[in-house]
Amino acid sequence: MVEVQHVTKRYGSLTAVDDISFSVERGEILGFLGPNGAGKTTTMRILTGFLPATEGRARVAGFDVFERPLEAKRRTGYLPETPPLYPEMTVAEYLRFVARINGLPSADRRTQVGLAMERTNISDMADRYCGKLSKGYRQRVGLAQAILHNPDVLILDEPTAGLDPRQIIETRRLIAELAGDHTVILSTHILPEVSQTCQRVVIINRGRVVAVDTPDNLTARLQGSQTLYLQIDTQGADALATLEGVDGVAGVTRADTQGEVSGYAIESNQGDDVRRELSRTVVANGWGLLELRPQQMSLEDIFLQLTTDETAADETHPVTVTPEPEADAGEEDGIDE
Repeated sequence: MVEVQHVTKRYGSLTAVDDISFSVERGEILGFLGPNGAGKTTTMRILTGFLPATEGRARVAGFDVFERPLEAKRRTGYLPETPPLYPEMTVAEYLRFVARINGLPSADRRTQVGLAMERTNISDMADRYCGKLSKGYRQRVGLAQAILHNPDVLILDEPTAGLDPRQIIETRRLIAELAGDHTVILSTHILPEVSQTCQRVVIINRGRVVAVDTPDNLTARLQGSQTLYLQIDTQGADALATLEGVDGVAGVTRADTQGEVSGYAIESNQGDDVRRELSRTVVANGWGLLELRPQQMSLEDIFLQLTTDETAADETHPVTVTPEPEADAGEEDGIDE
């Protein structure tokens, strides 16, 4: 549904996007991550036809965004980081205007505007001027205009910025509902949002793609070996040396201690499942086994490892598997304070 092939964008001597390639399948939600200045917004502007690429090709719903830009734009809904609202229009007037410029038949406009407002929970703001809305409501009106014409592809740049916790949950639910019939590319700095919403992630750093995969697969590939968390009641005994001697254990680190209860991070050799041996060892020593579970890297750990490593942006091949906020004051009534 979306194909990006060797896209590069240069501004004079500055390369903002450097030979990036990835694809998004129909009905998929793809998280697009990277630190500030990594090239995320530039990539989104290229995909939506706001910027031309210096090199490479991009297709949306089968249409080349450079050769057939109008066809590609008709099939794309875009929410930029700053929603494109007209402050002198009411919410309903603005959405009717967007419906007209998107070419919706006049007979369908009222229905589609009403549906978009209902799905984004802004029906009660229909007669409020856009310039009088709080940041959270402006964001939701921006999302309504993006979905108004029922596009094949949605490109959302920070869609939950400025929303309160309840609104964030509602927006995540809406994005999840849009998947299946729509393809969604979601850029965000809120990493838990990606874990809860996206099936795959693209991580970009210094203008280059450094990872394309599911969060679980990235964890397995980057972590290399399995790490377990073991919590035991040793009754005052030092278990570190004993645990280090268990077959298959590559390393043991004391994670926490509370009285006679200690927690350990236990790294095993790749391919070895040491849980049974650990359990036998704990029981044989008369200790109480309180907890034993896998300890995986979080998406934050993955993000930091791939974007703070000095060599990450110089990788020739990204990590991949193939195939296979607080609310603004006044937000409750939709008015800026």
